[in-house]
Amino acid sequence: MTTPRRWTPARLAITLACCVAGWAVCAIVAMGVGSSGVIGWPVDPGILDSRAQRVLLASLVGAALSAAGVAYQAVLRNHLADPYLLGVAAGASLGSYLWKFPLVTSFLITVGEPLASISKQSLGFLGAMLAAGVVFGVSAIRGRLQPTTLILTGVIVSSLVASVMLLLYTLAGTLPGSGSYQSVLVGELQSNLEPAQIWTTLAILVVTWLVLLSFAGKLNLSRLGDDESRSLGLRPNQTRWIVMTSATLMTAAAVAISGPIGFVGLICPHLGRVIVGTDSRRLLPVATAIGAGLLVLADAMSRYAAAVDWVNTILPIGVITSLLGGPFFLVLLIRSNQKTDVA
Repeated sequence: MTTPRRWTPARLAITLACCVAGWAVCAIVAMGVGSSGVIGWPVDPGILDSRAQRVLLASLVGAALSAAGVAYQAVLRNHLADPYLLGVAAGASLGSYLWKFPLVTSFLITVGEPLASISKQSLGFLGAMLAAGVVFGVSAIRGRLQPTTLILTGVIVSSLVASVMLLLYTLAGTLPGSGSYQSVLVGELQSNLEPAQIWTTLAILVVTWLVLLSFAGKLNLSRLGDDESRSLGLRPNQTRWIVMTSATLMTAAAVAISGPIGFVGLICPHLGRVIVGTDSRRLLPVATAIGAGLLVLADAMSRYAAAVDWVNTILPIGVITSLLGGPFFLVLLIRSNQKTDVA
């Protein structure tokens, strides 16, 4: 493993500027795509505001899931780790969905109306942590995390949580604000969010992203293994818990406003490694920008597909990311198995 180059504020500023520029290009392209099939900058102020809000939401969710994917893959030393595949996104989605039920709402309302949106994110975080605890607990029965067991357990937990959510949706789908079938299972951008919910998500994303960025250098050391990184002064267990907690909170905040959008946290870190390599200090901002841009373009694609005769509807954004991410995951899994056989 080569020693990472010295990281300076100037390098960070240049990296962030390039990332923002790349995201801005994707955002401008997406702003010009409408559901009627017409390409061009919107003139109507209402349409302009609507598309700008969707671009903002897609950027927040994509950035959060991608950054969380970088964190999970680094701390677990497994390039197949992903908030969706590990069951974290499903647990967060179940927690945030329970927030819609009158019994839960009446209990949470005692904390005060201004904290309503934070309560939704808190339930999402609780669900994400419970799901992560089950997945990591089962996968580490013998004292160490097994990558294959980790992925299989995550898929099982995700399927179980999806079944519970489908049951709840079937029994109580007519509740006001219960959401659509797509937002419950595959995820979609919600257009009826309160400003407090958006600002809460943005605040959580900024804080947790800065935490991950401050630990990026330690994530480079963690790839050496616990013994070697400990000899270099790193506390691997402390780093692991802080990074995983931050990534889980980031995932919960995003899923609370979008549902379980899959494979973004898997695809974008790999694309980032192709561009800048494995140094987490560069990979984190680059993968974050790729995730924001990818989800913005996926949302634009879903709007443009509505003009196609045999589609004739705006596809949930989670469907598009799953269509892209499913084959991508299979390729990575096959390559991983081939490397294991050779070893």
